[in-house]
Amino acid sequence: MPQTIHRGIKSLIDEANAEIETVSAADAIKAAKDPNVVIVDIRDPREIEREGKIPGAFSCTRGMLEFWIDPQSPYAKPIFQEDKKFIFHCAGGMRSALAAKTAQDMGLKPVAHMGGGFAAWRDAGGPVEKWEPKKK
Repeated sequence: MPQTIHRGIKSLIDEANAEIETVSAADAIKAAKDPNVVIVDIRDPREIEREGKIPGAFSCTRGMLEFWIDPQSPYAKPIFQEDKKFIFHCAGGMRSALAAKTAQDMGLKPVAHMGGGFAAWRDAGGPVEKWEPKKK
C-alpha cells in the first residue's frame, strides 16, 4: 500500500518561509563581516568538500541541528548558546528554510536563512574557500 503524504516538502518550505526572516545573499555577505552574526552551513560535508565553503561559517549538518542547539543535549555546541544572530544556509535555500524554522521554534533567536543558499552567495560574489576533511 503506497504512503499518502498530507504535507509535502513544498508545503513545509512555504510554511517555514512565511514564519522566518529571509536575507538575500548580498545582505548575508555584508552580515558575515559582523562579529555578532554566525553563518551556519547545514550542508553535508561532501557538498562542502565539493563546492567549498563560506569563510568563517560554522558547519552543522541538518541531521544534528536540534541536538547541537539544545543546551540540555549531550551534543550541545557552545556557539548556539551565544547571543548572536544565526543565518542558516544550504545549497539552494530549501533545507535552510526548514532549519531556520526549526531553530526559531526551539527558541534560538534571532535567526534567518539565506535565500538561494550557497549558489546565491557564490553568484553574488561572496568569498569561497576550499575545504578538506580532517585526516584521520
